[in-house]
Amino acid sequence: MAVDESVAPAARTDEDGTLHRLKPNAIGLLGVVFMAVATAAPITAMTGNVPFMVSAGNGIGAPASYLVAMVVLAIFSVGFTSMAKHITSTGAFYGFISYGLGRTAGLASGLLATFAYVVFEPALIGIFSSFATGTLKDQTGVHIPWWAFAALMLAVNAMGTWFGVSVAEKLLVVLLATEVTVLAAMAISVAFHGGGPDGFSLDPVNPVNAFKGTSAGLGLFFAFWSWVGFESTAMYGEESRNPKKIIPKATMISVLGVGVFYVFVSWMAISGTGESKAVEVATANPLGLFFGPTEQYVGHWAVDVMQWLMITGSLACGMAFHNCAARYMYALGREGVLPSLKNTVGRTHPRHGSPHIAGLVQTVVTAVLLVAFWAAGKDPYDGTYVLLAILGTMAILVVQAVCSFAVLAYFRTHHPESRHWFRTLTAPLAGGLAMLAVVVLLVSNMSAAAGKESGSLVLKATPWLVAAVAALGVGYAQYLKRRSPERYLLLGRTVLEETKER
Repeated sequence: MAVDESVAPAARTDEDGTLHRLKPNAIGLLGVVFMAVATAAPITAMTGNVPFMVSAGNGIGAPASYLVAMVVLAIFSVGFTSMAKHITSTGAFYGFISYGLGRTAGLASGLLATFAYVVFEPALIGIFSSFATGTLKDQTGVHIPWWAFAALMLAVNAMGTWFGVSVAEKLLVVLLATEVTVLAAMAISVAFHGGGPDGFSLDPVNPVNAFKGTSAGLGLFFAFWSWVGFESTAMYGEESRNPKKIIPKATMISVLGVGVFYVFVSWMAISGTGESKAVEVATANPLGLFFGPTEQYVGHWAVDVMQWLMITGSLACGMAFHNCAARYMYALGREGVLPSLKNTVGRTHPRHGSPHIAGLVQTVVTAVLLVAFWAAGKDPYDGTYVLLAILGTMAILVVQAVCSFAVLAYFRTHHPESRHWFRTLTAPLAGGLAMLAVVVLLVSNMSAAAGKESGSLVLKATPWLVAAVAALGVGYAQYLKRRSPERYLLLGRTVLEETKER
């Protein structure tokens, strides 16, 4: 039976007439921005990535790497937001790619994106637990095993998703505000004191220096890694007010706002340490690159606060990824990709309008992964966080590249009134090629990025796992196309009339 790819099925309800949907108008522009920025975890990106970039990547050119990454991601976002003005779906990439490149590519990408967000949560729980155990022992002398903190974060994440996005938003606003404040205090203090021991220099923000150093490719990869999750703005379209305007604005604010912040904070951290000894400090004592200037220019109290905010920052990031994973599961489930999913992960809470069952499934999957890594003797930071973060990053970068090409294809056949030589042609083409280049950077620098786990079987299997998930999506979509065309027609199509493609 031939299937018409252009057909979009009508809105559907359960047999009892119940329409399961996410709670509309639950979040505004700032809420969407906070949810997206939380996935970037500014304090984790700065204190975790910048020292490694300085010591083993592009040296004092690390801030320039963030500048390059910001430009590339902004170009990618031009095409991404052009499509978001016409399609609103909590499936985000899944919906975009389904409309642009067809349902088969859409399902493969949807599974890849879901897979990425699923593994990001246990990765962040790993780093949260490591930070919490270390900070508590350093500051109080009390030792609590990391798995106790992991269980706590699992419970917090599950509760946040159960009660809806507005509850998660309120908690994330507080957590983000505090971590941004302490980083900004350090950076501004350094600037007010004349830029540190060597004074101000533009070398750290010179784009040429992004491509120098011990391993420029590694430095650039870590810069892009620091933004992972910014595209999650589109997932909150169905729950936001006026999504056709809010989602494009929130995406650009997230990319440019986070980018300017990253460049400034990393620049001042290097300047405050002293350009001449920044590489040495970052190599000998990675956190010293931030703790040193903070103690000297703000005060020791700020270092103690920063340590606690590294914990809350990773909590905020993990919570945001939990929400992302739950929404992708819900998007796949409500369309009946598998019939059993429609009445499980495809349902929403009758009162809170949240993907509560998908959230519980994500909690269970995360717990299983954490137990598996614990049983294998993996350190929560060097093992769990690093290995799962690399795995998820590879998957999501592939999906981002495919999404850019989906934008190109979509506007060739849809909405001639919106076509533009830059927004719907040049930007998505350049963004897609750049994203493919970042994937190459990741593959070629995987072992260096993994550090102590460079010989891990999980790391070696990473490209194959990503390929297997994509192949599963392609294979299952083709199976549906031949055996169940009515279900195939639902792939990547939202079920609510007001969120369909326009």
